[in-house]
Amino acid sequence: MFQAADRIVQAVMTGLALASFATWTVWLAKTIELFRARRRVRRGLSRVLSAGDLAAAAAAFESDDGTVAVLVREAADEMRVSEPLLDHIDGDGVKERVASRLSRVEAAAGRRITIGTGLLATIGATAPFVGLFGTVWGIMNAFIGISRSQTTNLAVVAPGIAEALLATALGLVAAIPAVIVYNMFARSTAGYRLLLGDASAAIERLVSRALDVRRCPPRPRASRLPRAAE
Repeated sequence: MFQAADRIVQAVMTGLALASFATWTVWLAKTIELFRARRRVRRGLSRVLSAGDLAAAAAAFESDDGTVAVLVREAADEMRVSEPLLDHIDGDGVKERVASRLSRVEAAAGRRITIGTGLLATIGATAPFVGLFGTVWGIMNAFIGISRSQTTNLAVVAPGIAEALLATALGLVAAIPAVIVYNMFARSTAGYRLLLGDASAAIERLVSRALDVRRCPPRPRASRLPRAAE
């Protein structure tokens, strides 16, 4: 049917086949990427939760380049830059600046993880209409062939209509998986962003704890009583 179809219908079918191939390629690539990214964030979150303070967390991520490591470095860098001010402020400004930095890193990571999913939305929204265009074009050519042959015999009409309907079928084959995979990735991406939010919250707690510890006065040392002379 593909070989007997009109060139326009063949082009539509070829484009829909490529769109279907692109859908499954994005599915495979993003599945692997999301699995690795979520596993890496979970490991980083466990390191942050086990760290006693921000310095220990920064040391734990010294040789790491993951997203959680970037979050920790951003917080540590803001604390370092704000060090001269900590003796004269209450720390609320530092917390706001740390939260601002962490939110920017989260946003960048979220945008990076969604690269490629927009193609799925485009395929899911347009593939049925592209297939419908191929069907309309094929049926139009079939009717033109009927008028030229001057016969309404089913054996003459059916092949052209079947070739046209194949374009609609390919449009649905390309669109349905794209929509399903896009929704699946939307849920997975939301879970990934939630993990990043948990990591940022844990880092902000370390920053808040460091500021509170800095403001606490040092404990006086207990004086030793002199031993009575024997």
